[in-house]
Amino acid sequence: MDADLIRLVNQLQDTFANLGGELDMPQLAVVGSQSAGKSSVLETIVGRDFLPRGSGIVTRRPLVLQLIHTPVPETPTQTYDEWGQFLHIDKRFTDFNEIRREIEQETFRVAGQNKGISKLPIHLRIYSPNVLDLTLVDLPGLTKIPVGDQPSDIERQIRSLVLDYISKPNCVILAVSAANVDLANSEALKLARQVDPQGRRTIGVLTKLDLMDAGTNALDILTGRTYPLKLGFIGVVNRSQADINAEKSLQDALEAEAEFFRSHPAYRNVAHKNGTRYLAKTLNQVLMNHIRDKLPDMKARLNTLMGQAQQELNSFGDAAIYGDKNQQGALILRLMTQFARDFVASIEGTSVDISTKELSGGARIYYIFNDVFGQALQSIDATHNLDNQDIRTAIRNSTGPRPSLFVPEIAFDLLVKPQIKLLEAPSLRCVELVYEELVKICHNCTSPELQRFPRLHAQLVDVVSELLRERLSPTTEYTQSLIDIQTAYINTNHPAFISGSAAAATAFTSAPPKQVLPRHKHIEASQPASIESVNGVASSQDGDDESTDEITVNGSSGRDTRSVSSTVHDRSRGASSAPPGAAPAHRHHSPKAHHHSSRHPSGSSAVGAGANGTAKETFLNYFFGQNGPGPLAGTTAERTSTAAAGVLPVGRDVSGADPALETGLMAGKRSLESNAAFDMKSLGRHIEADAVHMQATDVTGHMTMREEMETNLIRSLIQSYFNIVRQTIQDLVPKAIMHLLVNNTSQQVQNRLVASLYRPDLFGDLLNEDEELVAERARVKALLDAYREAFKTLSEVTLKST
Repeated sequence: MDADLIRLVNQLQDTFANLGGELDMPQLAVVGSQSAGKSSVLETIVGRDFLPRGSGIVTRRPLVLQLIHTPVPETPTQTYDEWGQFLHIDKRFTDFNEIRREIEQETFRVAGQNKGISKLPIHLRIYSPNVLDLTLVDLPGLTKIPVGDQPSDIERQIRSLVLDYISKPNCVILAVSAANVDLANSEALKLARQVDPQGRRTIGVLTKLDLMDAGTNALDILTGRTYPLKLGFIGVVNRSQADINAEKSLQDALEAEAEFFRSHPAYRNVAHKNGTRYLAKTLNQVLMNHIRDKLPDMKARLNTLMGQAQQELNSFGDAAIYGDKNQQGALILRLMTQFARDFVASIEGTSVDISTKELSGGARIYYIFNDVFGQALQSIDATHNLDNQDIRTAIRNSTGPRPSLFVPEIAFDLLVKPQIKLLEAPSLRCVELVYEELVKICHNCTSPELQRFPRLHAQLVDVVSELLRERLSPTTEYTQSLIDIQTAYINTNHPAFISGSAAAATAFTSAPPKQVLPRHKHIEASQPASIESVNGVASSQDGDDESTDEITVNGSSGRDTRSVSSTVHDRSRGASSAPPGAAPAHRHHSPKAHHHSSRHPSGSSAVGAGANGTAKETFLNYFFGQNGPGPLAGTTAERTSTAAAGVLPVGRDVSGADPALETGLMAGKRSLESNAAFDMKSLGRHIEADAVHMQATDVTGHMTMREEMETNLIRSLIQSYFNIVRQTIQDLVPKAIMHLLVNNTSQQVQNRLVASLYRPDLFGDLLNEDEELVAERARVKALLDAYREAFKTLSEVTLKST
């Protein structure tokens, strides 16, 4: 029965080593300093040389050595009666030198070629009729300092490895110490005391008794007077290195050891309690007693492990139901329903597994609507990309060739529509963010049961993702249509816009009239022949007149400058009332002086309406009159001197008395010689020169009071209307996304999953389990079977012992 106990433990140990069980098996662990003689003690117990030898650290992996006694058969059927077998290789080793080489190769394979160590044990069984049933664990020797290429923390690594074994209550510690070293310096006993302070499961082994100094002995230690242990100390004498080199057999070594104890005067009385044979018998008895004492604890532990293994096996599910189509369909339908329910619950915030560390599910959608999208809209400035030149150009373009009494509404529509389009990009980005969040929610919807079927989970995610992609397109189109709707009709009758416009008008009308300061001479020198405002207001200027009229919002101050006061008739009437020679001498290039000096000396000036009635007329002459938008009149020398003085003489000269203006448009007949200058190229050069003049005016920041008023008014109206549209978009876009994307998907997800995946021909493929999960289920099932078999065996052993 005792032999059956040890063999049972060995069997359980092998089984749990392969399956990864957590049962703490009773065993003997050999602990000692490096070169204390641990390997020699084990070889002497076995009676064979099979362990690696050498200088420095040799044992670098734990060696679980199981000694199994095999009776000698009466009729031998094989040529050997001793052999070894490793757990990692299915082969019998009859040559123990091959066992040594296999241990070295397996150590190198895991722990490497250097002097590092590994916690992964090597399992070796030795069958022999010369051994007792015994299980020993040979651990690496304790060291102090690293040698060679050993890690710097080799001492800590070895201590940690040894403590992992000897700290278990079911482990009996075999503390090996050299007799020729003071016992107070024994590292093995020091570690044993840490985990076994009372010395109840520690056996002391003294080696090298034959190497002690002459006149000294270890009798006090062997009898327990120096360091008491419940299991006592046992002295042994191993082969010396010279004996190993001389290939002294272990049988001869055992005889020499027995003779040493019998003949030594100090040890002759305790010789029967020392030696390797007595040590093997003691270890066998201690191990069996230890196993017998730990049987109740082992059974209780097995009960717990069986319950845990059964629970883990249940979590993997039973593979037996997967062959039935009805059960497969019910399982798939239940998993689909659970997936859809989890998806909707994550959006609604009613999920059981709600994270407390970060926003998730519907809370992230709310964050996108209110924080991301809201801040993106609020950060848009309605007129940040509109400068005064853009607004003034739009006002000019919207009036066409006619002067305007008021600020044209077409200019407001032209400017506000591109600004409304600025809201389109953040709105579409909001749709994309919500879509991405829904896809993330879909991927996170899983359960332990659904994880067993990766293909089914992948198909569920694909179907919901496809549904989301289908809803993304109409949501995006509707969001774009919201922006297009706002640009399609500019509702200037909106109550908020009317009140904002009234406030802006009140602010402008209540402002004090502005006075234009006298212009500097170098500015006057760079003025063109005629200066016209954006809507045709003429700013005629004499040498002594340095002031302009006051302009208000409605043009009611002085004369009505908002009305058609700058027409050709008014300008010609005002210009004809000034004498030709009114300009001072230092302003010889003023508009009036330039007008009177620009007559052609060659006699090509205009004549009366009836003088040249038969002359051929061009289109430009007919439309613009004599001083049209062609090249300026005057000699080449005059134009050259004028350009050199920094003057850009462009545009029509309407500041002086012009016969063409006085007698009407049809009276401006030209000679054929002057008609050749008024072609399209000259007109293009005139427009380019006028554009250069406008740009120079913008650089200097000069705007007439009316232009400044109109620009600010348009800017404030754009800001007011843009704020109205922004509030509307900020309200409608989240509603559209929730209706078209979020709610629609939540309502259709269950039906879409059933329609796409609930098909009997797909059941087998969808319920195909993960290979790792199948292997894990098989391992847990085998472990559960091993636990049950061990429990049954332990119960039988308990009944026999009683």
